[in-house]
Amino acid sequence: MAEQDISLVIQDMNFTQDTTSGEEGRQLFYTLREQQPNLPIILMTAWTQLETAVELVKAGAADYMGKPWDDAKLLNSISNLLSIYHLSKQNNQLSRLDSERMSAIKDADLCGMVFGSGAMQRCIDLALQVARSDVSVMITGPNGAGKDKIADIVQANSLLKSKPFIKVNIGALPMDLLEAELFGAEAGAFTGANKARIGRFEAADGGTLFLDEIGNLPLSGQVKLLRVLQTGEFERLGSHQTRKVNVRVISATNADLGQDIANGQFREDLFYRLNVIELALAPLNQRIDDILPLANFFVGESFCFDKQAQQALLTHAWSGNVRELENVCKRAVLLAKSSQLSIADLGLSQQHTLAEVDQNQHLANSRRVDLSADTAPETSNAISANSVTNNTTTKTITKTTAEPDKQQIEQALTAHNGVISRVAKALGLSRQALYRRMEKYGLSVNK
Repeated sequence: MAEQDISLVIQDMNFTQDTTSGEEGRQLFYTLREQQPNLPIILMTAWTQLETAVELVKAGAADYMGKPWDDAKLLNSISNLLSIYHLSKQNNQLSRLDSERMSAIKDADLCGMVFGSGAMQRCIDLALQVARSDVSVMITGPNGAGKDKIADIVQANSLLKSKPFIKVNIGALPMDLLEAELFGAEAGAFTGANKARIGRFEAADGGTLFLDEIGNLPLSGQVKLLRVLQTGEFERLGSHQTRKVNVRVISATNADLGQDIANGQFREDLFYRLNVIELALAPLNQRIDDILPLANFFVGESFCFDKQAQQALLTHAWSGNVRELENVCKRAVLLAKSSQLSIADLGLSQQHTLAEVDQNQHLANSRRVDLSADTAPETSNAISANSVTNNTTTKTITKTTAEPDKQQIEQALTAHNGVISRVAKALGLSRQALYRRMEKYGLSVNK
C-alpha cells in the first residue's frame, strides 16, 4: 500500500496456524484503516465471531464473509465495492476542484452574480481568466440570460477596471443615428445636430466599450467598426479628420452570427475580430442549479418558497431566462399574503414547462426567431392566423414559419398605422429585427 494504488483489500482474520481469535486480522484491519480511511476491506474467516464482526463493520469494514464463501456473492460484492470506491474518488476530486475554483474566485469581483451551477461557474472561471488580457471578448446566449453581468465581471477584474466602461445597446439605437452614436458627429452632419458631439468610442478611449446586441449593427457600421478594431482609427460623421483611440471591445449577441454571415448580414472578418474569446451562456432551463439560488436572491431574506413552489420553479421552461425569473419573483413578493410563497403566488403558466423545452428547441432549430425583452415569447412557432385590427381597417395576416416578405411587412405597417411595437408583435419579430427587414426592403413608417 505504500508503493501502489490499492482499490480494495480482501483479508483473512487469522494468519498463524491453529489461531482462531481473529486478533491478527483485527490488528491488520486497523493498520489499513489508519493508512487509507476510505479503502473498502472485505474480511473473511472460518471462525465467525459476531462481536468482532459488528465491531469491525462499525469501524468501516465493507463486508464480512464466513468460510466457505459463495463465489458469486464474493464477486458481486467486489464489483459493487470497486464501483462505489471509484465513484467516491471521482466525487472527492470534483469537490476538491470546486473548492479550488471557489478559492480562486473568492477574491474576484463577481458584481453580485448569483449562481449554483457548474456551467455558470465554468463561464465565470473563463471570464476571470480572460479579464486581465486585452483581447476582444464575445458573450453569446439568449435574451435575459445575464450577458451584461458577465461583461461587468470581465471589466471589474481587468487591468482597465479604473478606466471608462461605456455600454451601448445597439438594438435600442435608431438606425439613422447609430453611427453618430458610436463614432460621433460634427455640427450639421444631420438634422438636429446643432453642435459637435463625441461618440461612444471616444468616450471609452483608454478603457472598455461594451456593444450589446452586436448582431443588429448594419453593414455600413460594421465596416467602420472593423477599421477601429484593426487600426484604432475612425472619423466622426460629417468630418474628414481621422481620430485614433485605444479601446477594448466586449460584445454580446443572442443572434446566430454564423447564419447571419451565410446570409450576408454580418461580416466574417469582423466576427473573427470580435470573437477572439467566446463566453457562451446557456439558457436558464439548462442551468437548473441556478434557479433556486437566483429565486431566493430575488425575493430576499423575508420570503421563502414552499416545496410545491420550488418544484414549479425548477420545472418551468423559463423562455425569458433570468429576466423572466426576476419578474416572476418580484410579482410574487408584491402579491404574497404570507412570507412563504406558494405556487399560486408565482402565477406560472402550466403550459410553460421543461417538458416543452425539447419541442421548442426543435422548432427554434428549424427557424431562428428573434425575441426581445418587450415581446412576449411564444411557446410554438406553428402556423397560425393572427387578426390585426385598428379603428378603420381589419386585415388578417398569416404568421408562418417562413420569413415575412415585403408585402406582409407592408400589410402589417398599414394595419397598425406604423406602430412598430405592434407590427413586430404581429409578425413574431423583435423591433430590432423588424427594423433590419424594413431597411432591407427599403420600407419606412408613414403615418
